[in-house]
Amino acid sequence: MNSSPNTPARWQFWIDRGGTFTDVVGKRPDGSLVTHKLLSENPEQYRDAAVAGIRHLLDLKPGEPITPQQVECVKMGTTVATNALLERKGEPTLLVTTRGFRDGLRIAYQNRPRLFDRRILLPELLYTRVIEAHERVGAHGDVIEPLDEASLREHLWAAFDAGLRSVAVVFMHGYRYTEHEAAAARIAAEVGFTQVSTSHGTSPMMKFVSRGDTTVVDAYLSPILRRYVEQVAGEMPGVKLFFMQSSGGLTDAHVFQGKDAILSGPAGGIVGMARTAGLAGHDDVIGFDMGGTSTDVSHFRGGLKGEFEREFETQVAGVRMRAPMMSIHTVAAGGGSILAFDGARFRVGPQSAGANPGPASYRRGGPLAVTDANVMVGKVQPRYFPKVFGPHANEALDDAVVRAKFAELAERSGRKAEEVAEGFIHIAVQQMANAIKKISVARGYDVTRYTLQCFGGAGGQHACLVADALGMTKVFVHPLAGVLSAYGMGLADQNVIREQAVEVKLAIEALPLIAERLDVLAAAAQGELTRQEISTGSITTHRRVHVRYEGSDSALIVPFVPDTAALTTAFEAAYKQRFAFLMHGKGLVVEA
Repeated sequence: MNSSPNTPARWQFWIDRGGTFTDVVGKRPDGSLVTHKLLSENPEQYRDAAVAGIRHLLDLKPGEPITPQQVECVKMGTTVATNALLERKGEPTLLVTTRGFRDGLRIAYQNRPRLFDRRILLPELLYTRVIEAHERVGAHGDVIEPLDEASLREHLWAAFDAGLRSVAVVFMHGYRYTEHEAAAARIAAEVGFTQVSTSHGTSPMMKFVSRGDTTVVDAYLSPILRRYVEQVAGEMPGVKLFFMQSSGGLTDAHVFQGKDAILSGPAGGIVGMARTAGLAGHDDVIGFDMGGTSTDVSHFRGGLKGEFEREFETQVAGVRMRAPMMSIHTVAAGGGSILAFDGARFRVGPQSAGANPGPASYRRGGPLAVTDANVMVGKVQPRYFPKVFGPHANEALDDAVVRAKFAELAERSGRKAEEVAEGFIHIAVQQMANAIKKISVARGYDVTRYTLQCFGGAGGQHACLVADALGMTKVFVHPLAGVLSAYGMGLADQNVIREQAVEVKLAIEALPLIAERLDVLAAAAQGELTRQEISTGSITTHRRVHVRYEGSDSALIVPFVPDTAALTTAFEAAYKQRFAFLMHGKGLVVEA
């Protein structure tokens, strides 16, 4: 990816498009950095914030093209997919599944996270129509019922005629025995579906529900992402465009998938946090990324030689996802979190004022939010805040309306206005401190030995309060803390993660099979990176296995070495760290 000696130096742009603000870090041809911050949604001023930020730094007029002669590459993280999932505004999707399992994803595991709720509200389903294919493959690959291609084609035509263009194919045991799914995908493509996601291509792992949900998410979000990529690429024809994946690595824009986009923005923050903390000598850090809509907290240890913590099964917006993601815990407490008083108690969030209308001080008639509380107590000074508000985007924050609204709340609650604002800040701090406990104390880490690394636009206003609440004694703030997620895009590597289920007992005779499968996956991943124009000399391969106790459901990830004793030792150390006990005498299974 390095320019040849004859190529003149050009700009690079690293961008994080958040829920409230879009941060842009520009690397000038001389190597110096410049930053810019603008509202993610400001339809009166621009169509897309990322493109508008690039034009601003290049001194281009609105609508003027961004060319490869000016810009070497653009690296972006985006919340487009996340917002579409949260708001259920993805592509209308068809689910094709094995006959008898049309309600499998709706029934799921019958979890009741709110045990005492008498009225259970299930998350809204992502698919709008289901086709039950006449097919069935047994758990060991025996064909119980061949795929009825003629019947499937007829049903697919009916769905296509009804306006559906995106399809998710999820068959029983399809992750391992792929012939029926591949045939269904071929028929769907022949019918004319523009987005076809198969479970063996999207999440080739056991567990029908999480594999199915991940495939549906991919079919639901990929068309939205593709349109956004085409929109951005259309404004900068010929410029190399990369997007951040949930796993913490960059990928070429044209192979960016919906399932890999859920934590696109926050992942850049963790990369930036880990790299900058390591360079500053802070090996073990808790990431505290407070933005306008939410706060993301994360755990990292090991300094420059440390490895990112990833989760391979998680739940996002009521949907079970089985795809590699950075281990991030999010709470709905950001600068835009709405403050409410119901006559008895103060509440912060979970609703957010976003960028439009934004907090009351943003001059768009918005509600009181955490940012306004900080304006009220003097932590945010309007004269030092960017002047991007008002009808012409050139005015400061409006502190007069903030004081008026807090005066009204003070009258209702019988307290002083400043005390009310302080109380709301205290509630937000407790929510954030509890989130940090979940990713540290609850997993066996002593948080008092860590450094709190504070970043995000609103992090500095609350970092010391959060550190005090947790008994932490060190807070690290990087000079680019306000745009660290965007900075992280520039520090990130391109990566490809490939997985495959194996389900074999950990024994000496199984090691050659595991090593062979890892070699195949490594070759596939290297091939994908080479297609994205990475020189082979710069590729590093990491081999990992998911290991669990026989009969249990909790797999932990350990580095692969061709030695059963070493694998067992590594697994037991990780298991004891997480759960504080070991199951002596139980066999181990390599799940994937």
